[in-house]
Amino acid sequence: MSKRVVTFGEIMLRLAPEGYYRFVQAESYCVTYGGGEANVSVSLANFGFDSVFVTKLPKHEIGQAGVNSLRKFGVDTSKIVRGGDRVGIYFLEKGASQRPSKVIYDRAGSSIATASKEDFNWEEIFKGADWFHFTGITPALSDTCAEICLEACKAAKKLGITVSCDLNYRNKLWSKEKAGQVMGELCKYVDVCISNEEDANDVFGIKASDTDVTAGKVNHEGYKEVAKKLTDRFGFKKVAITLRSSISANDNRWAAMLYDGKDYYFSKEYLIHIVDRVGGGDSFGAGLIYSCLSDMDPQATIEFAVAASCLKHTIEGDFNMVSVDEVKKLALGDASGRVQR
Repeated sequence: MSKRVVTFGEIMLRLAPEGYYRFVQAESYCVTYGGGEANVSVSLANFGFDSVFVTKLPKHEIGQAGVNSLRKFGVDTSKIVRGGDRVGIYFLEKGASQRPSKVIYDRAGSSIATASKEDFNWEEIFKGADWFHFTGITPALSDTCAEICLEACKAAKKLGITVSCDLNYRNKLWSKEKAGQVMGELCKYVDVCISNEEDANDVFGIKASDTDVTAGKVNHEGYKEVAKKLTDRFGFKKVAITLRSSISANDNRWAAMLYDGKDYYFSKEYLIHIVDRVGGGDSFGAGLIYSCLSDMDPQATIEFAVAASCLKHTIEGDFNMVSVDEVKKLALGDASGRVQR
């Protein structure tokens, strides 16, 4: 029987100049949709799971286009609440070589940010669900969104549903102090914590020793301490940390670590030439959820999640449009990129 995963967050309209044009050069924008939890939902639908995305979107055509962008990949959109005035927007300028990518948000006052707790009946939403996923972006949108997230986590716990959270700190949305307070409360209900090489430090002040992300220096041993400290503080069953060494905007080394409360598992490392890195962390989270719910062993779990994310970096847009077979092929060692015919 297919597993059922519920995600909750904001899907945004993404506007990006063609290719590597800068914002100040752009005369047209490519329109797609994306957002942390929506990206996870699409990945899981592509992997064959029963994937449910929960949000609030306006009733007008731009809101409907957001719903349609999910539907075409088989995501269950029946729990999306309609109302409010606007769809959140983000502008993306793709970086190259030593010039970093840039994101500008235009999402204040979006339908989900102005939603009320009464909009969501979590006991109804969670019927038949095996897993609930959210990120640190959603509670950052408004105080009410943080309260809705807390209600969802409590309802999931009451129903025995596994809860995962990607810390996903965004300094353009809230301060480190507020993130620490709000996420500290939410993480009491989380079973599986996902972090990148910076989030644990930004949100909870837990820093890996001998690591300089800006210089591209990531000390794997230091992240064992981070995972252990996170688990000691919150009682997580699993902590997964992505390890990105950024050589340039185009080329990254990509790996991850999984801690299950007893042992540490490191994936192989990939050298990635990037087509589009937005959604890379979300594709990792989806790969982790899929492999956990498929009862893979810990090493296979982290290898699948990293391979899924590696492939996402080669795909335009937020969504990871790959199959389980494609991910497994890479995870098992076929990284040649040779033509398949």
